[in-house]
Amino acid sequence: MSTDIATAPVAKAAKLNRIGLEIAPYRGGKTTLCAGCGHNAITERIIDAFYEMGVDPYNVVKFSGIGCSSKSPAYFLEAAHGFNAVHGRMPAVATGAMMANHQLLGIGVSGDGDTASIGMGQFIHLMRRNLPLIYIIEDNGCYGLTKGQFSATADLGSKLKTGVVNDLPAIDTCMLAIELGATFVARSFSGDKKQLSAILKAAISHGGTAMIDVISPCVTFNDHEGSTKSYSYVKDHEELLNDVSFVPFFEDIAIEYDPGTTKEVTMHDGSRLLLSKLPVDYNPSNALDAARRLGESKLRGELLTGIFYVNPTGANFIDLLHLVDEPLNTLPLEQVRPGRQALEELMEELK
Repeated sequence: MSTDIATAPVAKAAKLNRIGLEIAPYRGGKTTLCAGCGHNAITERIIDAFYEMGVDPYNVVKFSGIGCSSKSPAYFLEAAHGFNAVHGRMPAVATGAMMANHQLLGIGVSGDGDTASIGMGQFIHLMRRNLPLIYIIEDNGCYGLTKGQFSATADLGSKLKTGVVNDLPAIDTCMLAIELGATFVARSFSGDKKQLSAILKAAISHGGTAMIDVISPCVTFNDHEGSTKSYSYVKDHEELLNDVSFVPFFEDIAIEYDPGTTKEVTMHDGSRLLLSKLPVDYNPSNALDAARRLGESKLRGELLTGIFYVNPTGANFIDLLHLVDEPLNTLPLEQVRPGRQALEELMEELK
């Protein structure tokens, strides 16, 4: 007599990275940003890059300032350390934290307003110092939290949903970073999964400041004249009880195009963006060549993407200060605080 034995299906083993972790610890809280926001796509690439590179989330420290972009660190690497600074002051906080424990891997997420306007002074000095830090600018050319006013990276001649035209030239943060001595400078588009992932992995491996400007569409710009979902349309066709705005659902903008080519991307509001990708044989070790290519692409009305400049041998801020290997925050007080004799010698020198 034979008996058929029903066997339960074998559960598929979870995929582990090189340090034995599933992808779950690399995720964060649920996003509260608008559906279709480019910032969410950047978050996904950060999660993938840190997971695939096998970085321990507990050895990461996240920094941000104020703005839609600065909410992003809550959505990745939940187990990492973090600090949400005041508007434009993230670089100062990041510098202090990395000085206290340079064994951590630092990642700062800022916006074009947080960086290029109120935080420009701090951004400039961070680029000069070459602090070991991944610095991501989620760049949409506007203040997304305060009704979409132009930021300092908005292109000359660009138009708000209100019809106001920008009459000021844009600040190119990549050009500025190269001029100031940053040792890793790149730009990408939030919808270019392949390129952005590769740039983030390279940034994780870099030993100094890795500045990445990521063009990130803001879906609130779809609230323009002609849309039946716009505030002005509803105001004209309905009696309102109060003053509200409506942000409709949008799909993420995703693209793929080859190195050395240019691609036109239609944004949520119908405007068009010309993205130009660096060729495969481009050499990113020449800062002058990088600045020239950025300038030429600007004249053509294109946004050049890729890793523009890398200097892997440049001394970072930790090396320049000759800090000890041990994190400063682990040293006893008698080792980090000068004694009475040191104070007296200093006072004597100043007489």
